[in-house]
Amino acid sequence: MLEQLTLGRYIPGHSWLHRLDPRAKLVLACYFIVIAFLTTNWLTYVLMFAFIGGVIFLTGLSFSYFVRGIGPLIWLIVFTSILQLLFTPGGHIYWHWGILMITSTGIQTSTAVFLRFLLIITMATVLTLTTAPLAIADGVEALLRPLRVIHFPVAQTALMLSVALRFVPTLLDEAQTIMNAQRARGVEFNNGGLIKRLRAIVPLLIPLFVGAIGRADDLATAMESRGYQGATNRTRYRVLKWHNADTIAVVVILVLNIVLVVLRHM
Repeated sequence: MLEQLTLGRYIPGHSWLHRLDPRAKLVLACYFIVIAFLTTNWLTYVLMFAFIGGVIFLTGLSFSYFVRGIGPLIWLIVFTSILQLLFTPGGHIYWHWGILMITSTGIQTSTAVFLRFLLIITMATVLTLTTAPLAIADGVEALLRPLRVIHFPVAQTALMLSVALRFVPTLLDEAQTIMNAQRARGVEFNNGGLIKRLRAIVPLLIPLFVGAIGRADDLATAMESRGYQGATNRTRYRVLKWHNADTIAVVVILVLNIVLVVLRHM
């Protein structure tokens, strides 16, 4: 299942979205996530899913690839929606037992949470699939540059983000390798109750954690041996340039916001 997880992975390409400035994609992704909470009726949901479908089309990647990628996270979305369904009071009560209840307000809230999670995770997946980790780090550093006035460690924050994004796919692949090795030794991760499954994960977390610590130490040694001194007097090999396509993308997301507000009041 872990090999199907696309969040955090980058696939090189030459699509229109691949060529956008990382600053524009970061702003658009964050803005989309914010306006996703403006969805209140079926018209707004149709608009948002139509928009995200168009964005997926512009990536040049298969739509089924996104569906398979969200699969490993669907249980987290369903679990969160069930909590909203069973613990949200208000409206007409359809079922009640102790502190658990199913109400009309709970159904509406759980449906909204489920759909919004799908939108947010899909947009985050689009961002990571079409933007290299180093480009994301450069974009974050450029957007946070005004915070240098208050002595915020912009360069260090960008470096940490770059390293974290770079090793997400590596850790997922290593976790899958460890799981396959332990399955060959008779470990079952999908059988039994919740307690048994949690116990089966412990042998997976320990070698994964040890491997991550060792990899971090090797990376620190490599950076020190190459004379890394933070952001002091550093030049840039990758220079970010804003193009007309980036401006068009910003205008499109602003138009989406206006239409969403109009539909929300219909």
